[in-house]
Amino acid sequence: MYYGAIKKYDIANGTGVRVSLFVSGCRHRCKGCFNSVAWDFRYGQPYTEDTEAEILKALAPDYIEGFSLLGGEPFEPENQTELVGLLRKIHEQYPDKTVWCYTGYLYDVDLAAGGRVYTDVTDEMLSYIDVLVDGEFIEDQKDLSLAFRGSANQRIWDLKKKEILELS
Repeated sequence: MYYGAIKKYDIANGTGVRVSLFVSGCRHRCKGCFNSVAWDFRYGQPYTEDTEAEILKALAPDYIEGFSLLGGEPFEPENQTELVGLLRKIHEQYPDKTVWCYTGYLYDVDLAAGGRVYTDVTDEMLSYIDVLVDGEFIEDQKDLSLAFRGSANQRIWDLKKKEILELS
């Protein structure tokens, strides 16, 4: 797996101050995507043990509320295999920090058993995510006033309660 960036003080992709990982590879290719360079699965640099250690260390300070996972597309099957291990370690080392994830896939369709990107690690990966923002970015529904999403079709799920949050 490759990644494009690690942001150690991100305030745009979830609540509070977060550490964010932007993975590479995305098959959605949404028109107007803010990060189209990350569509290429080999964009950026290889994800290594050192990368993982850097992320885990960056999460240590008390003022860091949590971790956000973006792309590219974290739920491409190729990325799930690597990311489930990272999310497991974050959960073990920082059980009180929240995990947000952004995906163009639909939680209740594509990530459900039998869905088009469902793999043998999808359920475990989802078990470590507190908030999931799902749905492709649709340029015709772009709305800069929306909290934590770019277009009106996208949903914010509280995965612990299995319900959609209404954030303005």
